[in-house]
Amino acid sequence: MSIQIQHLTKLYGLQKAVDDVSFSVRPGEIVGFLGPNGAGKSTTMKIATGYLAATSGQVEVNGFDVAKSPIEVRRSIGYLPEHNPLYLEMYVKEFLEFIGKLYGLKGLALQQQVAQMIEMCGLGAEQRKKIGQLSKGYRQRVGLAQALIHNPPVLILDESTTGLDPNQIVEIRNLIKNVGRNKTVLFSSHIMQEVEAVCDRVVVINQGKIVADRLLADLKNEGIQLETVFQQLTNRSVVQ
Repeated sequence: MSIQIQHLTKLYGLQKAVDDVSFSVRPGEIVGFLGPNGAGKSTTMKIATGYLAATSGQVEVNGFDVAKSPIEVRRSIGYLPEHNPLYLEMYVKEFLEFIGKLYGLKGLALQQQVAQMIEMCGLGAEQRKKIGQLSKGYRQRVGLAQALIHNPPVLILDESTTGLDPNQIVEIRNLIKNVGRNKTVLFSSHIMQEVEAVCDRVVVINQGKIVADRLLADLKNEGIQLETVFQQLTNRSVVQ
């Protein structure tokens, strides 16, 4: 499995932000991690990327235990957090070169990878602009480019289209789908239509617990809408 989460729990004082969560993501899958705000999506993803420590449980990414091999895990992951952290005074190409160097790229390999990311993420016309001059949509493209610069096998995206206009949302969705052809993608959102547009499978979390894990194709074949799943969430029902 590209991502294996087993009995993951995260406590903040007496509050369980994540409560005995278990699920896995196979190589090549695009999995939507769906749930309302505060459900535990971001906490789970931050633990999987090594930014937070778990209270208990185990997470493996690309065969590496997050707690025991954090450096190997970070090399295996491209991560775009909900609040995209960028150096606004840097130029787009300069920033991508900087990130590439942090991952050990240099010389011709660095320049080729930067050029590839600029083309893949549609940043050609913006590469000589300062990041602070870009629209939010293009900043998200820069965030995706930096997440992909080291060609990681696993991509973790947390609410990557929040705050974008409809055209920008479609562009970022298409980019994620194209990237997902060659990578494992865990994509979080609280927007049901977004998950339907991008993902093969959906894992639904509510109040820190997994309440559904289904292929979207199966839900469609059974005539079940994601809105129905959310109604069941409200009723605290479990979708088998």
